[in-house]
Amino acid sequence: MRRLFTLCFMLWSAVANSSLFILHSSLSSSLTFVELNCENLFDCRHDSLKQDVEFTPEGARHWTRTRYWRKLNHTGQTILSCSQDIPDLVALVEVENDSVLHDLTRRSLLRNAGYQYLMTDSPDERGVDVALLYLPESFRPICYESVTVPLVKDMRPTRDILYVQGETTSGDTLHIFIVHAPSRYGGELASRPYRMQVAQTLVSAIDSVRKNRPSPNILVAGDFNASLDNHSLRFILAQGLESATSQAVGLNGSPANYRYQGRWEQIDHVLVSPSLHARVTSSSINDAPFLLEPDEKMGGMKPFRTFNGYRYQPGFSDHLPLIVRFSF
Repeated sequence: MRRLFTLCFMLWSAVANSSLFILHSSLSSSLTFVELNCENLFDCRHDSLKQDVEFTPEGARHWTRTRYWRKLNHTGQTILSCSQDIPDLVALVEVENDSVLHDLTRRSLLRNAGYQYLMTDSPDERGVDVALLYLPESFRPICYESVTVPLVKDMRPTRDILYVQGETTSGDTLHIFIVHAPSRYGGELASRPYRMQVAQTLVSAIDSVRKNRPSPNILVAGDFNASLDNHSLRFILAQGLESATSQAVGLNGSPANYRYQGRWEQIDHVLVSPSLHARVTSSSINDAPFLLEPDEKMGGMKPFRTFNGYRYQPGFSDHLPLIVRFSF
C-alpha cells in the first residue's frame, strides 16, 4: 500500500499544476476508448531475463529493426484509424517494455499525438506486458498499480493487471483495469483454472475500489482469451459489470475481433460498471480494409496479422481493435 500511495502522490504532484488539463465540470464532453492486442510488439534486442530470443535478428522470427519499425508504425496507424479525432485512451496488450512504448509514442506515426503512457513490469516469462496510452488533455492519472496474479498449480507466471485511477475533463473519476489472461494453449479445459485465477484477482482488486467509493466508474479492458459465455467472463460479469462491446461489429462486416480456423470469436472485451454503461454512446470493431486480408483456406476475411505461424508478413495484428465512446 505504501508503494501505491507513493505512486498516487507522484502522479498527482506531476499534473496538479499542469496547464494542459483544465476541468470543465459544468460542460459535457466525450471520450474515445480503444482496446488493442498488438500481437507481439517486441523490440529486436534480447533481454537476458526473458525468453524473447525468437524476437531478435538471429532468432526464429528473424525480427530485424526494419520489421520492428514497420510494426511500430503499423500499430500507430491502427490506433489513429480508430477515430476521426485521436483516441483519448488506448489499452494495449502484448507490448514488451518501456523502450517499445517510448518508440511507439515518441518516434513512430504517433509521435505528434501527444500520448503519455503507464505500463506493467510483469513476471511473464516472455516479457509480455500491458499498457495504457492517454492524452494528458483528456485524462489525468491520479495513481496506478501493477496487480500481480498469484499462481495456482502448474500455472506459469503471467501478465500483471494494470490499474489506473484518473480524472476526465468533466471531473469524473475512472478506475481502469487492463487485463491479458493466459491463452488456451494446451486446451481450453486444461488452461481454464489459469484464466479463472486472473478473473478472481481482478474481482478482488475491483472490490477494493468499491469499498470506499459508492458507484465507482469502473472500466475493464483487454484480451481475456475467452468469450462472454465462458466461465471466467461469467464470473466477472456476475460481480456487477456489463459488457460495453457485446454488440460491437465492424463497419466492413466483421462480427468479432479475432478469427481462429475460420471462426470469428470475441475474446477481447470492454466491461464497465452500470454507472459507466449508462454513458456509452457507441461501440464498434475497427475492421478497416487495410486491417483485413482474404482467408484463402477458410474463405471470407480475417485480421491481417504480422506472423502466420513463423512466416512473416507485413501485417498489423491478429486482433482487431475495439472502440467504445462515452459521454460525460
